[in-house]
Amino acid sequence: MTASDEVDRIVDAWSRERPDIDFAPLQVLSRVGRLARHVDRSRRMAFAASDLEVWEFDVLAALRRAGAPYQLSPKALLQQTLVSSGTMTNRIDRLVERRLVERRTDPHDGRGVLVVMTARGREQVDAAISGLVAEEAELLGGLSRVDQDRLSSLLRKLSLDFDD
Repeated sequence: MTASDEVDRIVDAWSRERPDIDFAPLQVLSRVGRLARHVDRSRRMAFAASDLEVWEFDVLAALRRAGAPYQLSPKALLQQTLVSSGTMTNRIDRLVERRLVERRTDPHDGRGVLVVMTARGREQVDAAISGLVAEEAELLGGLSRVDQDRLSSLLRKLSLDFDD
């Protein structure tokens, strides 16, 4: 017999009160929501250990994933982080102040700007991703690798419609 959790208790109570409703969606999505809160807390802790805010990690991670020389246009950063132009400008300004990125003129377009990660930015984002992966591995520690792969596949299937 599997152990019950808070979602089981909530669904059982609703099922008693409203037996006319199929609460199967709550069985899945309430757990996803609760797990999301745990993941969010874990990520904040991992990033804080590297002296980064979540939004700082998002921008630096986009630059790091771009590969050497770790630079992107503000437009490319917008596309990867899904924030407004004004928000991105503010974020870049704050990262420049912290000396985690620099603004440079695009050598291929003298009117364009590139955001370039500094060595300090790279050190911090590398530490943060290492901490994040360790934290998330711990969160998934109760699942075998096969179960993790199966869950990943199911979540991918569910999320494909939302990514468009």
